[in-house]
Amino acid sequence: MSDYIVSARKYRPDSFEALIGQDNIARTLKNSIQRGQLAHAYLFCGPRGVGKTSTARIFAKTINCSSPGPDLEPCGSCESCLSFQEGRSYCIHELDAASNNSVDDIRGLLEQVQIPPQVGRYSVYIIDEVHMLSAQAFNAFLKTLEEPPAHAIFILCTTEKHKILPTILSRCQTYDFNRITIPDMMKNLRDIAGLENIKVDDESLHVIAQKADGAMRDALTLFDQSVAFCGTDIRYADVIRNLGVIDYEYNFRLVDAFLAGDYAQALLLFDEILGKGFNALHFISALSGHLRDLLVARTGGLEALLDQPDSLKSRYRSQAVRCSIRFLYDALGVTGECEAGYRLSSNQRLLIEYALMKLSFLVKAPSAEVKAAPDVQSAPAPVKAEVPATAPAPEVPPVMDEIPIEIIVDTPKAAPEPAAEQAKPAEPAKPAGPTPRKRGAAAAKLAPLLSGESKETKVEEVKEEAAAADMLPEDSEIIGRWKELVAKKASGRPRLENTLNGALLSVSEENGYKLLTFEVINQAQKGWIEEKMLRELESDYNAMLGTRRLHLAVSVRPAAEIEQRIYMPEEKAQDLMDKNPEVKHLVKDLGLDTK
Repeated sequence: MSDYIVSARKYRPDSFEALIGQDNIARTLKNSIQRGQLAHAYLFCGPRGVGKTSTARIFAKTINCSSPGPDLEPCGSCESCLSFQEGRSYCIHELDAASNNSVDDIRGLLEQVQIPPQVGRYSVYIIDEVHMLSAQAFNAFLKTLEEPPAHAIFILCTTEKHKILPTILSRCQTYDFNRITIPDMMKNLRDIAGLENIKVDDESLHVIAQKADGAMRDALTLFDQSVAFCGTDIRYADVIRNLGVIDYEYNFRLVDAFLAGDYAQALLLFDEILGKGFNALHFISALSGHLRDLLVARTGGLEALLDQPDSLKSRYRSQAVRCSIRFLYDALGVTGECEAGYRLSSNQRLLIEYALMKLSFLVKAPSAEVKAAPDVQSAPAPVKAEVPATAPAPEVPPVMDEIPIEIIVDTPKAAPEPAAEQAKPAEPAKPAGPTPRKRGAAAAKLAPLLSGESKETKVEEVKEEAAAADMLPEDSEIIGRWKELVAKKASGRPRLENTLNGALLSVSEENGYKLLTFEVINQAQKGWIEEKMLRELESDYNAMLGTRRLHLAVSVRPAAEIEQRIYMPEEKAQDLMDKNPEVKHLVKDLGLDTK
């Protein structure tokens, strides 16, 4: 069997000096030992893998060491230190509360507390994951924790302080452990790599430390994983492939594409990243982090916030100079909004692609030239013609304010005329080719004005048409053309067509408008028509009648007026007996069953 030990166990701190990133806690504990001010209960809380249990072991070993060093480090050679290192100590006890969380487990521990230590001065009880104890176990522990024997010291360790009862917290000195910073983890990993004769670059160490998320134990585990994959020569490209980390090179290229307004390149890079199996949410999160680092590098005085290896800091500064603060601010808003809506989106890839397009348009907006698609239902586009330089521009009549239209004047180039007739003003020729597409009824009425017709006549026609639209239609016409409207709007929808054709119509006049009310047979039909198509029916019927003063309303026909239809055999039999008393007597005399 191999004697290999993972780095997290092999290089576990065994002295206060070896603790990483917890200097304030180490100093406080050493001062309390030096002054003889030891509490009876301690609570070590903080994230995973930051040294809580290791600190508890070092503290327990130090207070029982018979000859500590001048800096209050355990000697490692006395009986107490040797027994602890060999796992046979009777004065330092560890309890895993995750698997021993019942009242009986705590009662057994409390019975053991009464026994004084055989070697050393104190019996130290380290309870790991103490938040896993049940409420009954906590209550059984309260009294002993408040007034333990003089030789007993409790050290409680937890990652979830909020789950511990306030009565427990009030009886303990609480120490909050911090996440270990990336530079501290990189320094420790570099020292371990030197001891193991492993070559590793700063970029690889930074990736490992960043992925560990402040936990030294996780960083050592990832380091062992990288050594298993790369051997004794760890390279950045191998590390990111092994750990599934997106290469920072993609982020630099994406920002370059954003600055150039090249959204196509950004979409291709995103597709390439997805093709390598990376999670899309991790991609947008990494892009947000990159934009944040650019903002830090762009702003003077924030260099300490840029957690990147020295080999990359110059590159961040170089790209940050080309980015405006406004661009970075807006870009972070786009990526933040994308991250927030990612889990709720039904098309997550499209959501991120849309965000990449928005980022590409922050600096360089898309071209404003838009080519209109041809309208297959309208006439072909007019053939534009040029007006000769010598010909006077045709006179365009003033357009009335209440008719908002736009008139485009295009005339074909006139043929050269004889010299004798050049003095005469050239008349604009009629456009060749098909008729230009009309822009509304008013434009159609005013278009002939350009060909020399009477202005007064055409304006009067427009006024007459507007007046006709304001006239009230006749009741007979309103009711008479209802089926024509139904055929147009309900064609191919039998149920709707039957409902509208069977509706009772009534016309009334209110406030200068005609009101057409049609009755349906139930409330469900009324609600559906009002919600889905009443306004559409009203608009189309006004256009069909050439008016603007017709309103539609839908109501429910009273139940008494609805014809009762007979469907079932027993209903038919009952109806027959009601209409023919002889049949009723016959059924009664013969005892017939009509059900």
